[in-house]
Amino acid sequence: MSKVWFITGASSGFGKELAKLVLAKGDSAVLTARRLEPLKEIAAEFGERAFALSLDVTDADNRAHALKAAIVKFGRIDVLANIAGAGSYGALENFSSEQIRQQMELNFFAAAELSREVLPQMRQQQSGHILNLTSIAGMVAFPGSGLYNASKFALEGFTEALHHEVKPLGIAVTLIEPGAFRTDFASSAAMKAVGQIEAYAPLTSDMEDYYTTQNGQQMGDPIKGMQVVVDMVESENAPVRLLLGEDAYQLWDGAVASRTRDLSKWRERGEATTIPGALMNPVEAL
Repeated sequence: MSKVWFITGASSGFGKELAKLVLAKGDSAVLTARRLEPLKEIAAEFGERAFALSLDVTDADNRAHALKAAIVKFGRIDVLANIAGAGSYGALENFSSEQIRQQMELNFFAAAELSREVLPQMRQQQSGHILNLTSIAGMVAFPGSGLYNASKFALEGFTEALHHEVKPLGIAVTLIEPGAFRTDFASSAAMKAVGQIEAYAPLTSDMEDYYTTQNGQQMGDPIKGMQVVVDMVESENAPVRLLLGEDAYQLWDGAVASRTRDLSKWRERGEATTIPGALMNPVEAL
């Protein structure tokens, strides 16, 4: 049976490619983004199966209206794809309080709220799939990307817990974790820290060089990446995590090795803090 997708950030990058793929295969899709005109261009060739809708994912009333409109239009939502987001760069001390909250609102709170808000409908139909786009930067931290790391690390923890909470209800939840892909991520849309503390000038220069020279030069093909996502959604046993890109796998392998080395140095002392005879915490990592 064909699915109904609700896709945020569908006007460009991963969201645009995902929208085109699911519509081309015969599914229906609600295409959302702040800019309506690019959505209309995508939707034009797919008739009633494509519904273009302006949405600011950080606005609670706007989110509620969009979800209601989707249900009125198609009767259900089978897949929520939280793709909308943006990067940021700079030393943490250089970010303003407003910038910190702006990044978390877009990259974490919006996806967390939409995930929560779609659940009553998915529970009622006893099926559904939530996709939350994070990044390899949600698993591995990089200097100059700390604020972006924070927003994606937060979404990682939220999504993994949600996966286990709703799996018994027939609802799947998956993290999409790409490496560097040729989207608009490394573009002028990325937020630059407003501060200019001289001690961080070399870091700032390196980050600006990356965002200037690497846009359009990344290893990852966004069409291939989103095709893997579509195939994963169609599979019988969707994973908690879907890592995309050769670079992402290499970075993760390096991070695991580094963390293991780091933790092992103090493991004996750390384990020795246990109270003799105390029972082990019953909580387990699933």
